[in-house]
Amino acid sequence: MKRGAQLGPLLGVVLLAASGARGDETLVRLHEASELVTVRASCSGCHSLDYIEMNAPFLKRAGWEAEVRKMMKAYGAPVPEQDVAAIVDYLTLYYGGE
Repeated sequence: MKRGAQLGPLLGVVLLAASGARGDETLVRLHEASELVTVRASCSGCHSLDYIEMNAPFLKRAGWEAEVRKMMKAYGAPVPEQDVAAIVDYLTLYYGGE
């Protein structure tokens, strides 16, 4: 294999990174509300906040609560029990609903 052929995939990765394809949370714009501080603190430590918008079409209140509890139990997310209701209320109101 020619040396130039090996550089093709590497060059593609470098160009993609340079083009701004990165996990920049400043680009994720969630609905402003008092609970957003709690949502950011509870969720963004483990994954991008764009997961909220990606899952919004599929989840209603029960689904959001199941997701929050799954993150706590299965993945060990450090979410205090007293914050669960505020997080679920926020997610349901702005990214789900009944």
